Amino acid sequence: MERTETPPVMERITAAVERSRRGDVEAAAAEFDALWAELADPAGDPFHRCVLAHYAADVQPDPHAELMWDRRALAAAAEATDASAQAHHPSLRIAGFYPSLHLNLADVLRRLGDAAGARDHVAAARARMGDLPDDEATAGYAETIRTALDRVERDLDAAG
Repeated sequence: MERTETPPVMERITAAVERSRRGDVEAAAAEFDALWAELADPAGDPFHRCVLAHYAADVQPDPHAELMWDRRALAAAAEATDASAQAHHPSLRIAGFYPSLHLNLADVLRRLGDAAGARDHVAAARARMGDLPDDEATAGYAETIRTALDRVERDLDAAG
């Protein structure tokens, strides 16, 4: 029997993300769960865990599950190194992930009714905006994050 090699982790994460974007959210969620089981042990790369959890949060139908994944992503980012991120792409720095990670936490906490927690993460995201790459190729991404933070704040203000 011929042994086949498992595709690299980032390819598997990307495949699950693409599956979710094509509308097969349940299959993507199952793949994220399976990958997490592989990566959650201490030998798993925190960068991979961060990326995986970041995308896994997006396919959760329950905001409490989404919050769990968003917290996992933030915790993994705290353990990740730039060297690991740059093995995937030379321009990546872990610091650049924080505005989006905090934005996601702010949004889900807002939806769960934790206005104070949401505001804390909006402030943390805004404090880290300077960590985003400052080049023409990523300028649109920074604006997307700013716009989303403004929306979360407006929603928080409207809720009282």
